Amino acid sequence: MTDFDASDIAAMRREGDLRSFLRDQLRAGRAQKTAPPAPPPKPPGYRPGAWPAGTRPPDPRPTAADWQQELDRYRTGQGHDNDPCHCGNC
Repeated sequence: MTDFDASDIAAMRREGDLRSFLRDQLRAGRAQKTAPPAPPPKPPGYRPGAWPAGTRPPDPRPTAADWQQELDRYRTGQGHDNDPCHCGNC
């Protein structure tokens, strides 16, 4: 019996079966508990605590001097590091 409503509860209370019914429900719930699922397997070449293969830690944050140098390069038309030819016209 898994579905019950208020009338079922009232009938069990009148008959004195409510306490045993609730205990049975608790016992059944505990029996249904299973072990947590196993974690997924580690990928090949996994190194605990290391950066994944093909990656590296992030670069340090640019300083104010770095920002000023790049701004000066942009203003003078020297191009940007992302320009393919570094001619300043791209």
